[in-house]
Amino acid sequence: MIDRAAVEAVLNAIPDPATGRGLVDAGVPKGLTVSEDRAGFVIEVPADRTAAYAPVRDAAEAALKAMPGMARVSVILTAETAPAARKASLSPAAVEQTRARAPVPTDRPAHVRRVLAIASGKGGVGKSTVSVNLAAALARRGLRVGILDADVHGPSLPTMLGLSGKPDYVDGAMVPHTAHGLKAMSVGLLTQASDAMVWRGPMASQALTQMLTQTRWGTEAEPLDILVVDLPPGTGDVQLTLIQKTPLDGAVIVSTPQEVALADARRAHALFAKVNVPTLGLIENMSGDVFGRGGGEAEAGRLSIPYLGDLPLDAALRQGGDAGVPVVVGDPDGEIAARFARFAERVAAVLLPTG
Repeated sequence: MIDRAAVEAVLNAIPDPATGRGLVDAGVPKGLTVSEDRAGFVIEVPADRTAAYAPVRDAAEAALKAMPGMARVSVILTAETAPAARKASLSPAAVEQTRARAPVPTDRPAHVRRVLAIASGKGGVGKSTVSVNLAAALARRGLRVGILDADVHGPSLPTMLGLSGKPDYVDGAMVPHTAHGLKAMSVGLLTQASDAMVWRGPMASQALTQMLTQTRWGTEAEPLDILVVDLPPGTGDVQLTLIQKTPLDGAVIVSTPQEVALADARRAHALFAKVNVPTLGLIENMSGDVFGRGGGEAEAGRLSIPYLGDLPLDAALRQGGDAGVPVVVGDPDGEIAARFARFAERVAAVLLPTG
């Protein structure tokens, strides 16, 4: 077991070029995380100081790797930016040139046929619950399905699938856990359950990249049919990293019926439209008396995307998630499972047409 205090002591033995103090005393490591056999953090410095801190990054990596029991180390050096100050000095044309462009995907993970993103725009709408149950419903159709928990700040997959313990490594690749017919990977399996993921964008993006590309999702003989990616809320770094690292074959958007959630669902759809990722449909979750109903269907019509259907505010969905047994598995003949089966049928028909 790697001790956090020991990690900090090792880092503090390395001097900060700017102050001469130890790195920890100088506040250089940002978002330091320490688990049983790994550690990582970000060094964020002004752009004109990156060359001076490159040796510091290398020294920190070497010192941490030399610690007994340390299996993996991640030290990221990134440059600070001051967007407001920079843009204030630029002409409107120059400001436009600084805007982020849609990234170009590289390649899909090895031995994965299709990648499906589940997005919400807004947090708290039940996106992870939908992701897990939709993945389980796809698996019940006889498909080989994996699920990646891309919410590095608030991973929920271990709880929802009843998983724990670090993944094994084979030939440098992580072997995903298996639960309820799904291959699963989450940053929650790589860290302590009580750890707060105080990570800036670069570190969160690297964590996603490692889980996406360094996980043994399938084999040449038995490739994964669909990898379901449970995205965090919003349209930020993690979403852009996913779009950059792999071609997405489609997205499903989850929203509750009220306007405050639908507005964010609109933004999620707009992001996918900008990068030519088809939105396969919208699911209205928590439909009923509390949040109203029909808002999701009306929004799907306005956006000209398929409406997959609604899910009621049902205690069975919550109970299944808390117990680590998706309701599709725990009550396969129930009404909720039947709805997910219909969602899965429509999604599979688009992603894996048979005719």
